[in-house]
This record gives sequence, C-alpha cells and structure tokens, in this order.
Amino acid sequence: MSEPLATRLQRRLHPATAPLLLGVAALAGTTLIHFVDPNEAGHYPTCPWLMITGTFCPGCGTMRCIHALTNLDVVGAVEMNVVTVLVLPFLLAGYARWLWRSLRPAVAAPRHPPKTINPFWLWLLLAGIVGFWIVRNLSFLPFAAFLAPG
Repeated sequence: MSEPLATRLQRRLHPATAPLLLGVAALAGTTLIHFVDPNEAGHYPTCPWLMITGTFCPGCGTMRCIHALTNLDVVGAVEMNVVTVLVLPFLLAGYARWLWRSLRPAVAAPRHPPKTINPFWLWLLLAGIVGFWIVRNLSFLPFAAFLAPG
C-alpha cells in the first residue's frame, strides 16, 4: 500500500519550506499594504462584520495599523488597532523561533518534547480579544473612542 501524498511531500520538502513560504506571503502582503494605502477608499473591501452589523470586529483597523507601522508611525498604529500592536511582537517571536528550528533542526531540536501551552493562557487570550471586541463598541464609555479604529 502506498503512503498518502501529504506524507511523501513532507519527506521530500525541507523542514523550512512552510515557514519560508509563510514569511514570503506575509512580506508580500505587508509590502502591498505599505504601498497601497488602506486609508483611501476603494483599494480594499470593507470589513464584512462592519458592513453587516455596523460595529467593529477585533480586527477592524488592522490593515491601517500595519500601514502605519510600515511607515514607522507607532502612535497611528495604536490608534487603528491597539491589540495588533500588542500581539505583533509575540507573533514575530513565534515565527522567528519556528523558522530557526526548521532551518537548524539538528541544533535546535529539543531533547524533550516541547511544552504545550497551558490552556489557561489560551482562554485568557480569547477573553481579552472578546473583551476588546465588546468594549470598543460601547460608545457610552469615555475610552471606547480610543479603541475604535481611526
């Protein structure tokens, strides 16, 4: 019996293929957002959640946030989506670790299986994102305007 195609591909491809492809896609997307301003109408589609409900989702303002960061405008990025600015360093660190381990599997391979994330932290992250989603749409709160994009 022959093995599945996914298994054969996994054996043939270098372990760094997936992180490198993801990095190229992220770099291409970031470059596009840098040069094609999301603040100008007509370049990108409207957020479906915003269009249907009239409220901001947790990701609303993320493209404008990335555009501001690529132009080194950290304050403007925080005004667009503070959660993206807070989470981005952790995403980049996780990506760098994944890329390092895939490029140097013999050196970076742990002697023991890596520790899994405690579910408490995942639930806390989910609660934080949902809390941000709710609070940024409560117009009667004085700081909710700060959490709304732009």
